[in-house]
Amino acid sequence: MNLILWLFVGGILGWVASLLMKTDQKQGLLLNVVVGVVGAMIGGWLLSPLVGIETINQSQFSLGALAVSLGGAVILLAIVNLFRSGTVR
Repeated sequence: MNLILWLFVGGILGWVASLLMKTDQKQGLLLNVVVGVVGAMIGGWLLSPLVGIETINQSQFSLGALAVSLGGAVILLAIVNLFRSGTVR
């Protein structure tokens, strides 16, 4: 059950990150889930040590964990945009 909740929240975070980075028209549901989950891993690797808050990947469902995971998803989309079009947007 925790895996289903993790994928659902990852999908929502990926969708919100794609709205923030203006890539929503290029992504589908599956890619939103991938961006959310991988972004949470990036957030855990880069942002968690800086702010001291765990991510959703570490079974922590709080507002801080959601914010760190969303930040990681935005960083992931910025990196993808940089390689795809040459600009972060």
